[in-house]
Amino acid sequence: MALLGLAAVAAWCAAPAAWQDRRATPKPPFDDVAEDVGLRFVHEAGATGQYAMPEVMGAGLALLDYDGDGDLDVFLVQGGTLAEGAGAGAAGSRLFRNDLRNADPRSLRFTDVTPKAGFGPHGYGMGAATGDYDGDGDLDVYVTAFGRNALYRNDGSGRFTDVTDAAGVDDPRWSTSAAFVDYDRDGDLDLFVANYLAFTLAANKVCTEAAGARDYCSPQAYRPVPDRLYRNEGGGRFIDATETAGISKADGGGLGVSTGDYNGDGWLDLYVANDATPNQLWLNQRNGTFVDDGLLAGVAVNAAGVPEGSMGIASGDYDADGDEDLFVTNIVGETHVLYANDGTGNFEDARVRAGIAAPTAAMTGFGTAWLDVDHDGWLDLFVANGAVNAIAAQRGTPLPFRMPNVLLRNTGEGRLVDVSATSGAAFARTDIGRGTAAGDLDNDGDIDLVVTNNRGPVRVLRNTIDGAQPWLQLSLAAPGGNRLAVGARVGILRKGRPTLWRRVGSDGSYLSASDVRVHIGLGSDSRVTGVVVHWPDGFVERFGALTGMARHVLVRGTGQAQVPGAGLLLAR
Repeated sequence: MALLGLAAVAAWCAAPAAWQDRRATPKPPFDDVAEDVGLRFVHEAGATGQYAMPEVMGAGLALLDYDGDGDLDVFLVQGGTLAEGAGAGAAGSRLFRNDLRNADPRSLRFTDVTPKAGFGPHGYGMGAATGDYDGDGDLDVYVTAFGRNALYRNDGSGRFTDVTDAAGVDDPRWSTSAAFVDYDRDGDLDLFVANYLAFTLAANKVCTEAAGARDYCSPQAYRPVPDRLYRNEGGGRFIDATETAGISKADGGGLGVSTGDYNGDGWLDLYVANDATPNQLWLNQRNGTFVDDGLLAGVAVNAAGVPEGSMGIASGDYDADGDEDLFVTNIVGETHVLYANDGTGNFEDARVRAGIAAPTAAMTGFGTAWLDVDHDGWLDLFVANGAVNAIAAQRGTPLPFRMPNVLLRNTGEGRLVDVSATSGAAFARTDIGRGTAAGDLDNDGDIDLVVTNNRGPVRVLRNTIDGAQPWLQLSLAAPGGNRLAVGARVGILRKGRPTLWRRVGSDGSYLSASDVRVHIGLGSDSRVTGVVVHWPDGFVERFGALTGMARHVLVRGTGQAQVPGAGLLLAR
């Protein structure tokens, strides 16, 4: 992989047009390398010409180190045969093992290991969530579906076992995104499942577009169904806590879910993106219950009081003021929205002020992620776009739903600038973008992207600005049930500069799970004077100075960083 150096990064930061001058900057920040690295997968929608809504909504993916060898593997969710009952989804999802050799980024290569890994049919697949629900130190996978959901326990030997029935976490509704979260702070991971619409093939409605041609229906044609919250009881068993937790008090067409401490009280909350119904901000009441504060907090509807067609979520501190902000993708014509948090759980609709309204007005967005592309310490934003209704200019083509993806660079002054035109061929191509997951696939210190496409091939966007500015990657380890410390908050201390805050977790985006490791760009100064960790149970611990351009493991109770072994974060 070629290194761009500081000059190339500066050119990209200074002006989008810089990438057009190949003499000054030889490469854009991303290469599409899916075919080169052996990640060959095409989503199957099972379309029959009846415009059944599940056909156009999938599918997602997960990035996880399933085999504990220190690199990220890729799980890709498949649709398959669209049918009611056990016959749905016969094509099956796929697991690709990362065969990176000797920590050499140039050796990045994937091998399909699905048969030996134990994954089987699990319904017409939608999305995936990852979490160590059984506390054995490795990541398990929950697959959502139109049909049967499935929980696959990672056995730690390169194989997974379907434990859905024993765990009690199947849901017969049309499920979309999901997230593992320790909402009650009892030390193990619970599970939230977003559900969409009361759609059945037998009751599929005929809908048309303005010119009278048949098209996919609006979500308003069907009734939304309740989400589900499962509390982890230990021993591999969950119970349905939806009613007792208060989650059943508000329904919506759920498509995206993220977790974060949005009101700053130290307890994890839930944010749900709903399609054409008000979004929900479930504030944790610290007693096992939640209250939907979306309307009062300003994140449920737009300025006119109208719900938007929301799909994906990116949660993170984009303005580096110490709290967690929310970015939500919406349907074409509405623009995507940025909600800036004031630190107490009150949000401002900052889409116009931040400059994201204009570049997203013509887009229907799905998967999305905050990532520091150039390691300058500011979170940039990626959005995968793809229509759900036919685009007039593409009528007569086999798939008239294609749109370009968008990359927005964070200026560090409250604005996000569209740099898509100069960020590589992957942003010139049009696809039907859906799931997005972010993570360092080649372990070179920067964040790459994997994007799924409805009825299309998977894309791997490899970040080529590696090494240009200093970075850190952190893994957390703790005893007990939540061994990977999902939900922990990490603060990077730098002398004379604001603390950079990041959250440990894989949730957010759309139907997808990202790398659980924490990545931090350090800008022009690699000196980290210390790290503060707010562990999921509220315990606060400070670690000493860390060296940039390296990976560290922060083990609870030690106060000292360790060098990561080959997947060994904590003794089992």
